[in-house]
Amino acid sequence: MNNEDFMRLAIEQAKIAYKLREVPIGAIITKNGEVVSSAYNRRETGKNALFHAETEAIYKACERLGGWRLWECELYVTLEPCPMCAGAIVNARIPKVYFGAYDKKNGACSSNLMLFNMENNFRPDFTGGILGDECSEILKNFFIDMRNRRFK
Repeated sequence: MNNEDFMRLAIEQAKIAYKLREVPIGAIITKNGEVVSSAYNRRETGKNALFHAETEAIYKACERLGGWRLWECELYVTLEPCPMCAGAIVNARIPKVYFGAYDKKNGACSSNLMLFNMENNFRPDFTGGILGDECSEILKNFFIDMRNRRFK
């Protein structure tokens, strides 16, 4: 599988979130080309601000692999990580992050903040824009759908 294939799996997770009326963000963690964990946003259903797709995927990967260091893993997420998620990625030592849509409001890799470039800290490599249009479209449609539901 290639980066786009893994991002498509993350998009499938985002679609699950969409159906649950969660902000549609999905994440996949891989190790040696195999999926280790998958997750989607569930802040509303879980009633917890920490339940972002990335943090959920990291939690599951740590459980499955039996440790907190994910230094042999890669993360695929449909939206550029926020500061909280970027911090979790750094702390989990995930060396490579791939994301779909850029987040000009809360992005912490390159759009707004650059937490992955902090000196004297672990510095993940990242690539943005993988299937970015498709990832952006899901988010755009979700918020249009939510506004239409709210005002009807």
